[in-house]
Amino acid sequence: MKNFLREGMRIHMIGIGGSGMYPLAQVLHAKGYRLSGSDNNETDTLAAVRAMGIPVVLGQKAENIEGAELVVYSAAISPQNPERAAAEAAGVPMMERSELLGIVSAWYRDAVCIAGTHGKTTTTSMLAQILFTAGIDLSAVIGGKLPCLGGSGRAGSSEVFVCEACEYVDTFLKLEPDMAVILNIDEDHMEYFKTLENLKASFIRFAQKSSRTVLYNGDDPNTCDAMRQVSGKEMITYGTAEGCDWRAADIVHTENQQTLFTVFHGEEKLGTLTLQVPGAHNVLNALCAAAAAHMLGLDFAQVQAGLLAFHGAKRRFEIVAETNGITVADDYAHHPAEIAATLQAAKAMPFSRVIAVHQPFTYTRTQRLLEEFAAALSIADIVALTDIMGGREQNTLGVFTRHLAEKITDTPCIWFAQDESEPENNTRKYRNFDDVCNAVCQEAKAGDLIITLGCGDVNKLAAQIAAALKERT
Repeated sequence: MKNFLREGMRIHMIGIGGSGMYPLAQVLHAKGYRLSGSDNNETDTLAAVRAMGIPVVLGQKAENIEGAELVVYSAAISPQNPERAAAEAAGVPMMERSELLGIVSAWYRDAVCIAGTHGKTTTTSMLAQILFTAGIDLSAVIGGKLPCLGGSGRAGSSEVFVCEACEYVDTFLKLEPDMAVILNIDEDHMEYFKTLENLKASFIRFAQKSSRTVLYNGDDPNTCDAMRQVSGKEMITYGTAEGCDWRAADIVHTENQQTLFTVFHGEEKLGTLTLQVPGAHNVLNALCAAAAAHMLGLDFAQVQAGLLAFHGAKRRFEIVAETNGITVADDYAHHPAEIAATLQAAKAMPFSRVIAVHQPFTYTRTQRLLEEFAAALSIADIVALTDIMGGREQNTLGVFTRHLAEKITDTPCIWFAQDESEPENNTRKYRNFDDVCNAVCQEAKAGDLIITLGCGDVNKLAAQIAAALKERT
């Protein structure tokens, strides 16, 4: 499979503007492959794809695959998709995106694949920033845009490849890591895994695929439990607990949103790292990136310089606007643990109040974790909820935003009832963005932080709120 892709091969990518497809397109284009693509909506990402000289068609039609020697699709593309169906009928080879990423990862001698329920994009971005700042000509595939790379992907000339390794439907088992990194293991995507033990088993298989090293979170009980079953690899731990191979200590959060902490490698005190991104969770992310960079041959001064230059990946506590003393931010957090970490970081900052605007994503996750979502969101001073974004799911469970709102009892909660009699896939799906925007803007005062939370399109609501606040001036 490593040599499946022939030089100059013509590849068509269905959904080329997706967060998983776009960075692969960047890498393949830089490697000389002839690409084309299609997508359903015009976005800034599609504009960036076209700027690379890659032809893109809006709307998916059978004729779009003409001339393709390989058609690539993501897990979200159904077999009934016109382009996928046309490729099947014409006998054109097809490949799911994760398989292609696996082939790409096998091209490199130092493939660092970063897995975990939370923190993948931030940690991958931190490591990429450290390497880039140090002058390493790396290749990368990241789930979020990193300014220093000019996007979410990069094709370099070195043997270093850094990528996210997503556990959803076991896609990370297609990768060929030389260093397998595991940040944490928490219940998510349980519509697929069913049980925590099944989830752990997949992470064990991922770690076992590493050709050399497994770097994992020594503070996380689920991860430690799983990694006890991995053998034949160099096992390296990081965390705050005594006994971790890499340890963070003396953690200080400053009023200007910086975080400082001391790094120990074994018994050796290496020095202090300064982060420009808030939150205790980012201490562990940065420590992990520092350990990985060290194993790739960088010294501590290079790690310090790289992290000092890191100001976050897109949609990770991204400041959208500051208007009339009100700060609007956006974050990709969509699991209770991520929401709690983000809101705890926000509450530690000098804002008068934190207004959390959450878009629940998928019905199965929302129903399974209702109590946990309610507890995490209640960290905020005020909560606003949109309708649930179903993503790839239909609402066969009969779960609605009101079920989550009813669980938030100790914190003021703004929400607008979805008409439960309306069928799914109707034009009303996101109509309440306007309602939420108006209500939040009426509530917000100088000194407040408004932060949108979710992995769907709630970032559009952040921009809408920012624009409305500006008009209010």
